[in-house]
Amino acid sequence: MDLDHLVSQMAEDAQRIRVLVDGISDRQAHWKPDPASWSILEVVSHLLDEEKEDFRVRIDFTLHRPDEPWPGIDPEGWVTQRKYNERDLGATVEGFLTAREESLAWLRGLSSPNWDEARDAPFGRITAGDVFTSWV
Repeated sequence: MDLDHLVSQMAEDAQRIRVLVDGISDRQAHWKPDPASWSILEVVSHLLDEEKEDFRVRIDFTLHRPDEPWPGIDPEGWVTQRKYNERDLGATVEGFLTAREESLAWLRGLSSPNWDEARDAPFGRITAGDVFTSWV
């Protein structure tokens, strides 16, 4: 696994997200084509929470705390529970970019991670490397 390449891709993707939402009005950020769909703001809020509470945490637990269960997540439920569509887009994007920088620093700081370290998940066996590539 080419850690440097994947970390660079993650940094570039964060900037792509910043550029994609730059100039979006508040009305556009909150708009949903139908009640079951997510607004732009909800998508960015989802990315922020996933960045902070899902991938990095699951990789950390898989690599460093293999006997501890992964903390639970509820991405679908968080949309309404955490009132994503009531947030401010600018603050949410900045929060995501900050969290992504923290993730990149954390990844760069890993010392010879065993990406083949695995654990059982509800959907089957998954390695730290699988989680990482899903994140990218």
